Amino acid sequence: MKNISIREFYKDIFGDNASQLDALLDNIGSNDLGHFNVFDTKKFYFSGTKNKEMSYNRRLYYKISLIKGNNLVEFAGKSVLIERQGILFATPKIPYRYIPQNNEQAGFFCVFTKEFMSKSKTGVQLDELPIYMPNSDFVYQLNDQQYQEIEHIFKKMDDGLSSDYAYKYDLLRTYVMELIHTGQKLKPIESLESVTNASSRITSLFIELLERQFPIEGVTQAIQLKAPVDFAKTLGVHINHLNKVLKETTGKTTTEITNGRIVEEAKLLLKQTPWSISEIGFTLGFEEVAHFSNFFKKYTGFSPLQFRNGLKITKV
Repeated sequence: MKNISIREFYKDIFGDNASQLDALLDNIGSNDLGHFNVFDTKKFYFSGTKNKEMSYNRRLYYKISLIKGNNLVEFAGKSVLIERQGILFATPKIPYRYIPQNNEQAGFFCVFTKEFMSKSKTGVQLDELPIYMPNSDFVYQLNDQQYQEIEHIFKKMDDGLSSDYAYKYDLLRTYVMELIHTGQKLKPIESLESVTNASSRITSLFIELLERQFPIEGVTQAIQLKAPVDFAKTLGVHINHLNKVLKETTGKTTTEITNGRIVEEAKLLLKQTPWSISEIGFTLGFEEVAHFSNFFKKYTGFSPLQFRNGLKITKV
């Protein structure tokens, strides 16, 4: 799993055309903060019969997608199917995977950064809105009337973005908030998966997140996910739920699995590298060498230096 920036998002659509990428990223201008854009889904995501699947990644921007077509959306605890038409509110907090189920896809989507909305005169904080809470259901089915009403908002966005109206970005922020408030009144789509399948998904994603941090290949490389809460936030699930799922599926808690893996990596680094104890501790997420030493001794019975030197201690 990686973090997808706005630039990488555009690069995925348009390729390596630098001038086109710069033009897209500069569409707001120097007098405004943040980024906003709106697109016709059919034009930019589909060509002929080739579907565009989005891999499971964390996106560093917000995205609202009006969807016409059958699509499967997978995220940590759920797998939901959009039938015919729906709307999706993506947030940087919740990584997800998006898989078109047919070739007839249409609709609109807009992308924007937190900075763009921070200039709203309403003083809105996106992360405080119910639809963007970590445990929110962010995919909604739409009937024909709802789809048409939301499509009208997107068309106003499209027209507004290309206009020369002096306050068009204030107007665009108003349209974004209209979409959000409309979404918060909708009923979420029920999950397709059983509790067992959802638990298996969370477990496999957790293990993938943990293992992607290893092996450590240099002293400047430090793991980013260490505490259970770090993994829970990345997966978009509550820490208590993550602990419960892992205990049920592996017999171990989040902390036990994570710390066990860190200890194994520490042993390898101590035996196979010339790095100092302090450098190894840093790569494994310890700011103080004493904290690393205490951690290692708790799980092995030896200090890092004793382990490295192969000393054995006779326990009394």
